[in-house]
Amino acid sequence: FPKSTLLMLVSAFAGKELIFKAYREAIEKRYRFFSYGDAMLIL
Repeated sequence: FPKSTLLMLVSAFAGKELIFKAYREAIEKRYRFFSYGDAMLIL
């Protein structure tokens, strides 16, 4: 699993399981990741 502090912070709101499930799916589907400060948009 990634050790991103941003993913850990977002996990506090949506739960670790859901965030890492979304992360794994994004990796499998080869989504691109971009960083824009300390923000994360989850659709």
